[in-house]
Amino acid sequence: MKLKNIIYSVAIACFVLVGCKSEAKKEVVKENVALAISGMTCEIGCAKTIQSKLLKKEGVLQAKVIFNDSIANIEFDANTTSKKDLIAFVDGIAGGDLYKASENEK
Repeated sequence: MKLKNIIYSVAIACFVLVGCKSEAKKEVVKENVALAISGMTCEIGCAKTIQSKLLKKEGVLQAKVIFNDSIANIEFDANTTSKKDLIAFVDGIAGGDLYKASENEK
């Protein structure tokens, strides 16, 4: 009986601790950017690699790299990252020697 009360007490304490997190969630501020990317030579090795790395970057919500147009369409959380950060991130892929990104004005 005593063991049962201890187990219940621990369970209640865990629920209280988990339920009372003081960490407030930040609101997601969605922004979009189209980046022109030079240096891509193929769809699988370049475009898909850039897209895959962008999708893993913190703050990126969606990314689609279109090889034929040399463009990356990116939706991101402006609270977490910025257009400037995304351009620098793409420029740094593959050691920074292959790709050059800039904001597409279209």
